[in-house]
Amino acid sequence: MTTYEKFLSLNIDGSLISLERADCSYSDFFCYPTNARTIGFEGCIMYCFIDGYGETVFACNPESCADIYVYPLARDFLDFMRLILACGSANPAEQIIWMNERQFEQHLRDEKEIQTAEQEELLLRLEKELDITPMENPFVYVKNLQSGFDYGKIQYSDEYYNVMGIER
Repeated sequence: MTTYEKFLSLNIDGSLISLERADCSYSDFFCYPTNARTIGFEGCIMYCFIDGYGETVFACNPESCADIYVYPLARDFLDFMRLILACGSANPAEQIIWMNERQFEQHLRDEKEIQTAEQEELLLRLEKELDITPMENPFVYVKNLQSGFDYGKIQYSDEYYNVMGIER
């Protein structure tokens, strides 16, 4: 059983860690890749696997603060869960794309201040049930993964190219 399958079998409230389960059409937002397999959502941000990239976990953010809307967060779901343990939810890891390390550390502190007992219990459960530990230095891990990443296998709808003003 993969880490992702184990995670699904826990039947948790993913909204506590920014991974809410929801039915969503790829046409809901222009930047959602047509070859994506959804993991969960935080508002309009979709976390997913993308065919052609194995188990790499991506964020798709139509309201991105960066010049890119789809970007990798973890080499696989195991590392993604380790990032969540280190960050308290998927949100801080997703924000790394546009942050410097100082901004990221401040964001982590802010997130810890508002973390609920229910979220803390869930993180402890994930650590135990998945037999994982928090990622050491999540900022460096994500920046290294994103550096020089080949985005060529991501498939987009015609709407994406129209919105971006680029030829297919």
